[in-house]
Amino acid sequence: MATPQETVRPEVRPWPALWALVLGFFMILVDSTIVSVATPAILNDLGTDVGNVLWVTSAYLLAYAVPLLVTGRLGDRVGPKKVYLTGLALFTLASVWCGFTTTIGMLIVARVFQGLGASMMTPQTMAVITRIFPPDQRGRAMSLWGATAGVATLVGPILGGVLVDGLGWQWIFFVNAPVGVVGFVLAMRLVPNLETHPHKFDLIGVALSTAGLFCLVFGIQEGQKYDWGQIKGPISVWSLIITGLLLLVVFVVWQSRNRGEPLLPLGLFKDRNFSLANIAITTVGFAITAMAFPLMLYAQSVRGLSPTQAALLLVPMAVISGALAPFVGRLVDRTPPRFIAGFGLLCCSVAMFWLSQVMEPDLPIWELLLPIALLGVANGFMWAPIGSTATRNLPMHQAGAGAGVYNTTRQVGAVLGSAGIAVLIESRLAHNLPALPGGAPAGEGAVAGGKLPEALVQGFSDSMAQSLILPGAVLLIGLVAALMFAKPAHMARPADVPGSNDLEGLRG
Repeated sequence: MATPQETVRPEVRPWPALWALVLGFFMILVDSTIVSVATPAILNDLGTDVGNVLWVTSAYLLAYAVPLLVTGRLGDRVGPKKVYLTGLALFTLASVWCGFTTTIGMLIVARVFQGLGASMMTPQTMAVITRIFPPDQRGRAMSLWGATAGVATLVGPILGGVLVDGLGWQWIFFVNAPVGVVGFVLAMRLVPNLETHPHKFDLIGVALSTAGLFCLVFGIQEGQKYDWGQIKGPISVWSLIITGLLLLVVFVVWQSRNRGEPLLPLGLFKDRNFSLANIAITTVGFAITAMAFPLMLYAQSVRGLSPTQAALLLVPMAVISGALAPFVGRLVDRTPPRFIAGFGLLCCSVAMFWLSQVMEPDLPIWELLLPIALLGVANGFMWAPIGSTATRNLPMHQAGAGAGVYNTTRQVGAVLGSAGIAVLIESRLAHNLPALPGGAPAGEGAVAGGKLPEALVQGFSDSMAQSLILPGAVLLIGLVAALMFAKPAHMARPADVPGSNDLEGLRG
């Protein structure tokens, strides 16, 4: 597996280091969800329009997703601790900048720097887990990493509602300052300085991957806003998406022919589990992102819950996911991941279809909480086995590159989920609801946060329920991928490990 130089030093204390990293990772994830609650307040306070205020989130997601391949590789070259601390400092300072802005344009610029900081931090958390935990303990470590995502999903909207109502929207950014300072001090003290590897930077690969991902992610993310047509002049949504795909194809071809050191070592995909885990996590990113939008719209527009009350519906999911984390972590280290991840993905898909069948205007809240609780079981069983399986067999000197690819596919899946669910919701609203006088879609007021007339409640509820079929179906692709996982190297005899010769070649 690892060369003698790559084995974990006995003085390294992996669990304190992981807890220090999890604090920063938690802050990033909370920030991804907390802003949505503050959007109406930002819109009113800065005197802007919906199109501009949506860029507060879009700019962050673009700056977060596009550089992940580069920042993952950078961690291998200069050390994951240095890149993580730099990203954490940038994220914290940008958060304070966001809070002090007085114009929408400056807020969007500050959010770009926040996203860049987050993109530097995220791959390093996974890379450090891969490098400081022995193979038979990485499942427990990844369980904590995954449980963090589940809890952040709950904390973000609730904390956002409390801060916006009590102190103002600026405090959803100011709150990051003390957390960032504490996280920086803990990471400085507890995260070890790991061995670096003298990678050369593939500048052509950087340019192709950055441009390709930008065009693809921007096109998908903004497609709904421009009705999938022209953006400006000759530039259209579809021309951007196609250009992005073509650039990424050229990028892959260049990586295969680059005789130096490519940005994305294609040899990583010789590991069957790495390839399958990337497919699985793409579907998870898609489904989790897509699910939240119709569920929250149903809770607020149909059931009349406040944003904070709607977020409280997710309490069973977060609590069950967190409670299962230690148990699943031990299980992941002893059980073939296809069974654990497959069970989690199946539960998630079933929960989506279940919600699509029961979301009615007069449904008792306790019945709605049952499929949401099943989502908690799914989260507990999905994240750890998929994450640990993706990186478990990779050579240590490519841990950062592998983490960068994994997080990029997860984030692209989230963008696809956001765009896909928006298109489907619009289609279902057009089908299930009549048009208002003047030709405006009947659901437009509810989507923008207005009060939904009683006559439209049933049709709107049906539209939200039917939309959840999409993430449920996409998860079935991830389920198939997970069921094809090979037994990890630490559980099998050398002769039983698929692709072991390929991995030895990589390490050589």
